[in-house]
Amino acid sequence: MCVRIFSFRAALFACVLTAPVFAQRAGDKINGEKVFRKVGCWQCHGYVGQGGAAGATLAATKLNAQRVVRYVRRPAGVMPAYTEKVISDQELIDALAFIKSVPPAKSIDEIPLLKNLRDGK
Repeated sequence: MCVRIFSFRAALFACVLTAPVFAQRAGDKINGEKVFRKVGCWQCHGYVGQGGAAGATLAATKLNAQRVVRYVRRPAGVMPAYTEKVISDQELIDALAFIKSVPPAKSIDEIPLLKNLRDGK
């Protein structure tokens, strides 16, 4: 995140120095699953990001790594902020890779029992 500085040149320099380089970092979904469980993300967001009573659905998110890190550091809702001492930027990127690796939920039509229940069979 850039710091507000009155000189354009100084502001540009500060932004270059402080902007995270998320595009160059690859997420490790195996480590991401471990982090997701170790830090306790699953307690609110479910074991595979399906959401729950206390947390939003993360599965099939379109958020990129930079937005996830920014939100986790300064959340808007009831979620507590997580500092780098608790979870590093790379661990967040790994957790996002894990969430993005989870296949989308099947529709009712793809699950025979649910389809039968819906159709009254």
